Amino acid sequence: MDRFRHSIPTKDVRPRELDSTDEKIIAILARDGRTTNADLAAALDVAPSTAHARTRSLVDRGILTGFHASVDYQRLGRGLQAMIGVVLRPGARHDSIVAFADEVRRLPQVLQLFFVGGADDFLVHIAVENASEVREFVVNHLSTQQSVATTRTSIVFEYHRNAVAAPFR
Repeated sequence: MDRFRHSIPTKDVRPRELDSTDEKIIAILARDGRTTNADLAAALDVAPSTAHARTRSLVDRGILTGFHASVDYQRLGRGLQAMIGVVLRPGARHDSIVAFADEVRRLPQVLQLFFVGGADDFLVHIAVENASEVREFVVNHLSTQQSVATTRTSIVFEYHRNAVAAPFR
């Protein structure tokens, strides 16, 4: 009777290990997300169809989550960047964390928002025109929020991008 049993395929949710080709694709696209499939195939010494299939597999498996542009904020008149550490007040922490993140990440000055462990609850990465705008951002958008206990601002002198981090889920 075994021959009449229907086999139901199971979905293996374990991530397939990356091989050297996958690792090369990730490295190339992390450096330049606009690399063409033809250039990717040439760098890997594989057929374009293979490069495309391998890249598609990395996307489907959730390893590659997007392709990003690197922006020169200096040329946009926002050449001063700062990292602002934010500590929230104790209390209704979950609600405060969610409300803070929802409000701050929508501000046009914010490049990145990190929810972190350690001395700070959040790190807010901003790009503005000058020091007055850093002060204005902290005073008008952070210090005025009831949930914010303290802020600590560090000016970014230089920034080196090695790769783009995955989005928070």
